[in-house]
Amino acid sequence: MGHNQYRLIPVMNGKVQCLEKKEEPVDHCRFCIHAREFCVNGRFVTSPSLAYCTQCRITEEVNLKNVESVRCADRQGEGFHSIANIIG
Repeated sequence: MGHNQYRLIPVMNGKVQCLEKKEEPVDHCRFCIHAREFCVNGRFVTSPSLAYCTQCRITEEVNLKNVESVRCADRQGEGFHSIANIIG
């Protein structure tokens, strides 16, 4: 899925509108299988949730207090889905 196919979800008061009727704290996104990148101070940083992806192996930490938006790959309306369900 290319960047133009992701949803760009703004962060408002530390939360993202993950689903139409469901807000999630932005810190949940770092553990969500759908999170791809965080926009921090105008720069996109790959999500720590991809640390366990065999192709990505991301190890960079994200300063969640400065996140402006989240690039999300959830196109099916599943909402927050923890990586713990996959790696556990």
